[in-house]
Amino acid sequence: MTNLQMRKMRFAFDDYDVPFNWNPDNPSFSAMANAVSFLAIGFEKMIVNMMREITPRITDPEIAEEATAFVRQEGQHSAAHRQHAAALVRRYPSLQETLDGVVGAFDKLAVDTSADYRLAYTADLEATFTPVFKLMLDNEANLFRPGDDRVASLFIWHFVEEVEHRSSGLMIFDSVIGSDRYRMRMAPSIFKHVLDVIRIACEGFNKHVPLEDRQVDAMCMFANYRRRQRLAKLIPGMEYVDRGPMPRAFTALPMREQLVALAGTVRSQLPKHDPAHESLPALADVWFRRYDDGYDVTHWYTAESASAAS
Repeated sequence: MTNLQMRKMRFAFDDYDVPFNWNPDNPSFSAMANAVSFLAIGFEKMIVNMMREITPRITDPEIAEEATAFVRQEGQHSAAHRQHAAALVRRYPSLQETLDGVVGAFDKLAVDTSADYRLAYTADLEATFTPVFKLMLDNEANLFRPGDDRVASLFIWHFVEEVEHRSSGLMIFDSVIGSDRYRMRMAPSIFKHVLDVIRIACEGFNKHVPLEDRQVDAMCMFANYRRRQRLAKLIPGMEYVDRGPMPRAFTALPMREQLVALAGTVRSQLPKHDPAHESLPALADVWFRRYDDGYDVTHWYTAESASAAS
């Protein structure tokens, strides 16, 4: 029996404008998270459609139940990120071109690749989420607390649910395909596609969102891009366009924790990896407990302040 729950969320993005730089203390993380929001819409749409294709091949009733719960959670994530993206497009209408490009990249993948490949894509990428999201959730005071409460609450909810279903992608993959060799062989092209899609989002942010609003070059998350920009300033003849400062989103985070997350990401792609054994963010347990107690998790920080005041 699966332990996954479907939690339908609404984050009041229609109530007032959503800033692009929703965490003014860390505009690089704001841009990165916005790119994740765009990617989540296309990725989770791909997951839902892929699962319809492979469901007839699931013979274990418990895996079938896990797959159903997994898809329901992913569908809710996609719907919530669509609310966030729609709010950004209302503010910057030409961003619709970027959103279409991101979703189109996943639609093309669905046409050009097999269901097996897309299941491996899902298993490989989902396996990285626990160490990466633990790094973020363990540093929520820097990455989320200073920001717009609706956007921060969206990402905290999404990330803790990714931790909750951390084993689902690999469980389904192992049941249907069961080849670590295939999954590892596909990994380079899978992660290249992920980075290509994030690049579509970040290049679109630079194109459609004024620098005064984004505060940084949205491509600053790419180390090779930062290096090229610095070289272009120094070498005559190299094309250089100043799109803003290029600070790293995780500069203020402890280096040891960043290295632990990197090691976990590498480990997630190895044979026989079992996400059930991963170290989990303490914030996840707090979130689930508060949700069960009726706490307003769609206003994670402002509800907390209101409760304290009362």
